[in-house]
Amino acid sequence: MERDRLEGVALVTGGGRGIGAAIARELAAAGARVAVLARTASQLEEVARDVGGLPLAADVRDGGQVRAAIERAEAELGAVTLLVNNAGAGAGPQPSWEVEARDWWRVFEVNVLGAFLATRVLLPRMIARGGGRVVSVGSGAGYGTPHGVLPLGSCYGASKAALHRFTELLAAEAAPHGVRAFVVSPGYVRSEMTRGFAGDAPWTSPDRTARLVRVLASGRADALSGRYIHTEHDDIEELIRHAADVVAADRQAVRLRK
Repeated sequence: MERDRLEGVALVTGGGRGIGAAIARELAAAGARVAVLARTASQLEEVARDVGGLPLAADVRDGGQVRAAIERAEAELGAVTLLVNNAGAGAGPQPSWEVEARDWWRVFEVNVLGAFLATRVLLPRMIARGGGRVVSVGSGAGYGTPHGVLPLGSCYGASKAALHRFTELLAAEAAPHGVRAFVVSPGYVRSEMTRGFAGDAPWTSPDRTARLVRVLASGRADALSGRYIHTEHDDIEELIRHAADVVAADRQAVRLRK
């Protein structure tokens, strides 16, 4: 992992706890200057202190707050070269016909709109500078079996499916401009969001996702831009070695097969 030393600035949304905090710490340990964005000031300030980074209190659903946070990050740390869209939410265990519409839609606002707003601000800047990387934290709920989806509501799986597709299309749009985009699945991570999951679920440490993001940030996996990579089930080094074959066969992608 020492070869994946990083330079530049990383902005991690939802960085105040869990997966986001682990990613912030890993990127800082690799040498990146890190801005940590979250709604809860006390949590993000603690993580920012740990990594010598910049705390940014903002709601990812608010375009004005997101833009102001990015402006501050670039003014104090320098140009953001890596965006990690990690902020996420679920609606709880209610079936679709019982959950309030505003609660159902709020999940889309955090998981999809939040990723779009931060990306929308940073992409023109990355393009103008000739490159950058966007990593979005997805979920198996967006493509796989219903196991583990219900405790987070139908909105969660639907929003993560939208995030997968958005990132894939973004990768295609931005490729001519030197910007790469990836979706990673963290597996089952213990958090406030997953309290309703079965206690014997195959839990995964958030540190594994953090290490994967570090590899993606290094540029070694750029040939896999647009691909979906699972923290636990995929060997990133193997994928890097066989990237040309992966792309040619259109693997690591969510597709309708007939």
